[in-house]
Amino acid sequence: MNVLPTLAQLPFPEIDPIFFSIGPLAFRWYGLMYLLGLGGAYWLIKTRAAQKHIALPAQTLSDLIVFAAFGVFIGGRVGYVLFYNLPFYLDHPLQLFAVWEGGMSFHGGLLAVCVALALFCKKRGLPMAAVADLAAGAAPIGLGFGRMGNFINGELFGRTTDVEWCMVFPQGGPECRHPSQLYEAGLEGIALFLLLTIINRWTTPQGTIFWAFISGYGVARFSVEFFREPDSHLGFIFQWVTMGQLLCIPMIALGTFMIIRGYRRSKSSS
Repeated sequence: MNVLPTLAQLPFPEIDPIFFSIGPLAFRWYGLMYLLGLGGAYWLIKTRAAQKHIALPAQTLSDLIVFAAFGVFIGGRVGYVLFYNLPFYLDHPLQLFAVWEGGMSFHGGLLAVCVALALFCKKRGLPMAAVADLAAGAAPIGLGFGRMGNFINGELFGRTTDVEWCMVFPQGGPECRHPSQLYEAGLEGIALFLLLTIINRWTTPQGTIFWAFISGYGVARFSVEFFREPDSHLGFIFQWVTMGQLLCIPMIALGTFMIIRGYRRSKSSS
């Protein structure tokens, strides 16, 4: 009698999404990840602004972080509705406000943050390109923590696989899957942060760090999408291309173009 070998896998660490509660108040790991990301971004922007002699008082920086946070939440939600599930929300408009059920889009949040920061800089008279570089250099901190929050929640898991480090996610059925949230935390968080930190040490035209973040995130997310399970209601947009990859293509192209343009302008003016 032939016995199939047991599939090697890592156990999914089932962590209670609520790490602390007081009566009816429940504090979730996912929310804590957002707070850690915002706190880390605040500290890094403050430190680098001082190093680059950019006048950014503590109150102004706090207001900047608040503007960015609103952009992340509002833009992320609206982006998910528009990019990922518009027919559903047209039929159920009140579900737009049911954010506790999930449904956030990074690309929508990014667009909203860019608009919010542009308006903020114009209103406060801040150098837009310099602030964009500061914000972009700190963004991977929030991305890394956010993906860890996704992992703790057991959501946005990967495709089925037989690699030795695969996991069975509670919401993903009995199949063993890629822990793609950890891949994203590594690429979009740690690797991208290190890349932008290295670029920050170079002498570059203003805006280089921002556009490097745009193209770098696009490459990281496009790559991880090969391992991440596509949204069940969307599947593949065509052949092997997912919605996430489709939205990353213009990011990669635009970011690369703007970096080259910045260096050419810098050379022509020197």
